[in-house]
Amino acid sequence: MPETVYLRLKKHIERPVFHEVKLKDIAYISTLTAKKPELENTVIYRITPKDKSNVVIDSFLIIDHFHAQYRELEFQLIGPSQTIIQIARNQKKAPIPVVAGVWLLLFIGTAMTIMNFHYDVSMQEVQQKLHFLLTGEENEFPLWIQVPYSIGLGIGMLLFFNHWFKIRFNEEPSPLEVEIHKYQQDLDDYVMHYENKLNDTKSPD
Repeated sequence: MPETVYLRLKKHIERPVFHEVKLKDIAYISTLTAKKPELENTVIYRITPKDKSNVVIDSFLIIDHFHAQYRELEFQLIGPSQTIIQIARNQKKAPIPVVAGVWLLLFIGTAMTIMNFHYDVSMQEVQQKLHFLLTGEENEFPLWIQVPYSIGLGIGMLLFFNHWFKIRFNEEPSPLEVEIHKYQQDLDDYVMHYENKLNDTKSPD
């Protein structure tokens, strides 16, 4: 009986230009055959400058190639049927003035958003009434409420995003990381669909 080779493709990897993509780069391999190291080091694709930002490797082409080369082995696919290779190109670091400008723009935009929200919900009037209910005195600027509220707002944002620069408060992903993960999944699905559509268009009738 032929020995079985189980392949589970990785959904997304990143490699530089001129990199030789081997089977072990794009797939997990499980088999008892002595040819496992040879299979792992088989070159599947060579990235060239002509490639754009993504390359899609289809499992059918891989299995078809190995079936012709290793007739004594049986290949079975588990998991994703395609791997997206994102091509990492040398990118220059953004100049400090540009980073500072973007940071300042985001800071001002965030501050205006918070202030407009507080204005819409009449936060100052609420704090004035709260001060009157607790003290029986009217005060236009109840700082003993406003200052802790402002500090708590900042701390709440840090806890919500679960980050302070590179420091994580716990292992739970932040809502921003979850949304980025969903966006990456949708992007990968689109790239796979678009690549399959191109292949269907190019295939002979």
